[in-house]
Amino acid sequence: MASILQIGSRWRAQIRRRGQSITKTFKTKSAAQAWAREQETTIDRGQNAANVHVVTLGNLIAKYRETRAASGRPVKLKSNEDYVLQRLADSFSDSLAAQINTQQIVKFAQQRRAAGAGEYTIDMDISKLGTVMRHTASFLDIVLPDAVGAARPVLNHLHLIGPGRKRERRPTKEEIEKIFAWFAEHPEREQAMPDLLRLAMQCAFRRGELFSLRWEDIDQQKHLALVRDRKHPRQKIGNNEWVPLIGNSLEIIMRQARYPIPEEYARKRAADPNLDPHRNEFIFRFNKGTASKYFKQACDGKAILDLRLHDLRHEATSALFEAGWNIPEVATVTGHKDWRNLKRYTNLSPENVAQKGRVSVPKVS
Repeated sequence: MASILQIGSRWRAQIRRRGQSITKTFKTKSAAQAWAREQETTIDRGQNAANVHVVTLGNLIAKYRETRAASGRPVKLKSNEDYVLQRLADSFSDSLAAQINTQQIVKFAQQRRAAGAGEYTIDMDISKLGTVMRHTASFLDIVLPDAVGAARPVLNHLHLIGPGRKRERRPTKEEIEKIFAWFAEHPEREQAMPDLLRLAMQCAFRRGELFSLRWEDIDQQKHLALVRDRKHPRQKIGNNEWVPLIGNSLEIIMRQARYPIPEEYARKRAADPNLDPHRNEFIFRFNKGTASKYFKQACDGKAILDLRLHDLRHEATSALFEAGWNIPEVATVTGHKDWRNLKRYTNLSPENVAQKGRVSVPKVS
C-alpha cells in the first residue's frame, strides 16, 4: 500500500512493491494518490517498476544495499562503506537520480570539507556515489547520466578531491611514555588499552585486525596470529594470513582475560543461528571506536598534537626497517602486497639511519 506524507506544503507518495521503492512529490494529496495507484497497477501487471524519471538516489542506495545482500556480499553494518552510503543517503535521498548535477555534487563535497574531511576521503565518497549510480542503474535497466564523471574536473580544480597524502607522523619516545602515563592515571578507562597499543607498535596491526583476533587464531608454539579477511586490493573476503608475533607480542596476548561462553547463551546460539557465533572468543572485547576515542583523550590530555592511533602502524613498520629487516620480511608482518603501498608507511628516522651507518659501514681511511 502506498504511503502518502505531507512534507511542508507538498505531498510525497512512496510505494513499495516486490522489493522496490519509488517516491515522488506532488503539489496536492489527490495527485500523489492518483500517481501511487497508477504505479502500483503498473508494477502488479509485471511491467518495469523502475522509472528513470521518478527514481531517487535514495531508491538507488536502498536497492544497492538490497542487491548486495541478496548476492551474498552484504554491506557490513558499521563498516566504512556503511557510513559512506548513509552519508550519501542523508545528502541525496530525495534527489532524482536522473537530475543529479555538478552543482549538487560540489555542494556535497564542500560540506564534507567544512566538516573536516580531506581530499582523499571526499574522493572515496564521490566514487561510491558513482558506483551506486552505475551498477544499480544497470540492474534496474535504466540509463543515467555520468554525473560523477562530469563533476570530477571541477572537483579537482577546486581541490575538493585528490589522492591520499603520505603521512609522516611518528610518535616520539617521550610521547609514547606520556600516553601510557595517561592511561595509568585513568584506570577507569579500558584496562586492555595499553596492551592493545603495545601490540600495534610491535606487529603493525590495523585497528580492525586487532579487534578481530580470536583465541583460536593464536598459535603459541609457532608465535603466529591468524588475521582473517586481511585487507587486500582485490580480494575482500577469505584473505586469511598468518602473521608473526614479534617481540613480546605473544606474552601480551596470553595475559588478556578470557571469558567462557555462558551456558544459557550457548544453548540459545545452538537454536538461533543469527546469534553471534564468536561471542567471548575475541581477545579484545571492547569496541574499536572506543579505542580511538581513548587514544585521542590520552593525546589531548598530554597535549600531544596530530597523533592518531593508526600512526602506531607507521611506527611499527618504520622500526622494522630501521632494525635491518628487508622488504619481504616487513611485508610478512604488515600484509602489504606492493612495495609502493608499503613505502607510504615507512618513515625512517635520519638519525637512526645515520647511527646504523656508523656501526655497520666500514670506515674509509
